[in-house]
Amino acid sequence: MLNEIVSKFKELYEQEPIVVRAPGRVNLIGEHTDYNNGFVLPAAINKEIYFAIAPNRLHVCRVHAYNENQTDAFFLKQRISRSSRSWENYIKGVVAQFLKAGHEIEGFDLVFGGNVPIGAGLSSSAAVECGLAFALNHIFELGVEKFELVKMAQKAEHEYAGVKCGIMDQFASMFGEAGHVVKLDCRSLDYRHFSADLEDYRIVLCDTQVKHSLASSEYNTRRQECEAGVVILQKYYPQVKSLRDVTLQMLEQHKHEFEPVIHKRCLYVVSENNRVEEACHNLEQGDLQAFGEKMYLSHAGLQHDYEVSCPELDFLVDQTRNDDSVLGARMMGGGFGGCTINIVKLDELENFSRRIEAAYEQQFGRKPQLYVAQLVDGCSLVDKNQLFTYSEEAVAEQTALC
Repeated sequence: MLNEIVSKFKELYEQEPIVVRAPGRVNLIGEHTDYNNGFVLPAAINKEIYFAIAPNRLHVCRVHAYNENQTDAFFLKQRISRSSRSWENYIKGVVAQFLKAGHEIEGFDLVFGGNVPIGAGLSSSAAVECGLAFALNHIFELGVEKFELVKMAQKAEHEYAGVKCGIMDQFASMFGEAGHVVKLDCRSLDYRHFSADLEDYRIVLCDTQVKHSLASSEYNTRRQECEAGVVILQKYYPQVKSLRDVTLQMLEQHKHEFEPVIHKRCLYVVSENNRVEEACHNLEQGDLQAFGEKMYLSHAGLQHDYEVSCPELDFLVDQTRNDDSVLGARMMGGGFGGCTINIVKLDELENFSRRIEAAYEQQFGRKPQLYVAQLVDGCSLVDKNQLFTYSEEAVAEQTALC
């Protein structure tokens, strides 16, 4: 695909591009904590969007979306308006943020595409936004700091894609580090990388390929339920601004004042924040077994206390509980469909794939889509001399899941 993207660029624009890569992301633990100002533990993965790009010394931006085989062009001297085609809004939104911030950018030519699955919860949109922001910053030598690029990418999604996302996805795509996860404090935006020694393991994503209609409405309900819990506790603890400031002791002491559902929601979030901190300690100690156990506890909380799982997700997690090749598994993302994330022994990838596909097909009449992933660096330039070098190991891992 990389070769084809660069070739398409040369065919369309008759010049030599620079190439940028931007990864998708997984979140190993810390779900539904971001909008409660809590902790998350994401990582960039080797499912990536690639950008072949160069200035064109015109006042027009000419863009070709490789995966969709669609083309767009818009002028910088005119107001950049939203489009009816969703992919265009990610591009336009990022360009608009640079212009709003007062940066001088000229027209450019772009071909972009990649292998981040759409709709699987791996943040393909954040990869597009961050990759383009990184690329524009580079080709026009703007000198914008990476953290500012992250915030611009987030604003692009808010204002042009119309999704009021948190900052985790863009942050992971930009600040990922090979072999590491990123502990992000969603209140202060402080972060720290933790080594994740997964040399003998791989992250395997099992996509249920379902998305239940409850997802969007229940997301808003969960936010309201968390806020209701905060209001109760603020009567006794004025310092509490969000569930991030709440301890399990506070919840227990005032449990009688909570409606049962509200208490369950708050209990999950406070417990999950604690699990993220404990999981980071497990990584520091090299205790992957304990880390995996935290993943199962996270899923149990999401299933029973936060109630955002679904039968398909629960089934996939349950299939791994007595599997010696799996360290840990849980649902990932908003819930009601999407993926489970699993840490699987490298030498058991093929067997794991066969078992999980057969069980899921027998239960639901269809196979899940499986993706294998490794932890990689965030957005970067690509050395075109190394673009098309693939290790035999990487090819074998992907083949095992086909």
